Amino acid sequence: MSPAKHTSAGPAGTTDMLTAPAVHYLLFAEATIDPSLGGSWRFVLENVATGETFSATDFEPIECHERLELLAVVRGLEAIDLSARVTLVTKSRYVNRGLKRGLNDWRANGWQWERFGRVVPVRDHDLWKRVDRALNYHQVDCRLWQFGGEVEAEPAPVMQEVEPVVVATPRRGRFTLAAEGLRRATQAAGLLTDAFRPSALAAG
Repeated sequence: MSPAKHTSAGPAGTTDMLTAPAVHYLLFAEATIDPSLGGSWRFVLENVATGETFSATDFEPIECHERLELLAVVRGLEAIDLSARVTLVTKSRYVNRGLKRGLNDWRANGWQWERFGRVVPVRDHDLWKRVDRALNYHQVDCRLWQFGGEVEAEPAPVMQEVEPVVVATPRRGRFTLAAEGLRRATQAAGLLTDAFRPSALAAG
């Protein structure tokens, strides 16, 4: 699924290139840790213009919830095969703060930082480097999302807009997330997609 591109002959032997704007995707990423099954990540990509969706999930031998959340984002961004505009929706303050406050400094400092008086590698620098590479191709806007009933120290911004995705071949996964996680992720994706459809944005 690729954006349309049209080439036509212009005056005086020139060539006019008409290229469709970048596709806009909603990327919903989350992670869970089950005491019996271990850690799992999941992402859902949705093309807001067409409603086409693509999702993937798998288990990982990782016990750190924040690293799993970041891995879900990495997998989602790497599943987009062409340059796109991406609205990332996450419950993770770790991911949100890293994208908005840390990434530029970490890159400039060679992926190291000072911690307790010592210069050490940035936490999860291997995954943050993959996010940084993805930002060379995609325009990413990160939105912090809360499910009803969940309390955070800081209020999450109200979602105001979203759009589509070019999907890649699904990554191999042998398991699905718990039923409750799937239900909540699907519900949230549906609400966000309705809010970002062109008709809804025009009405606002």
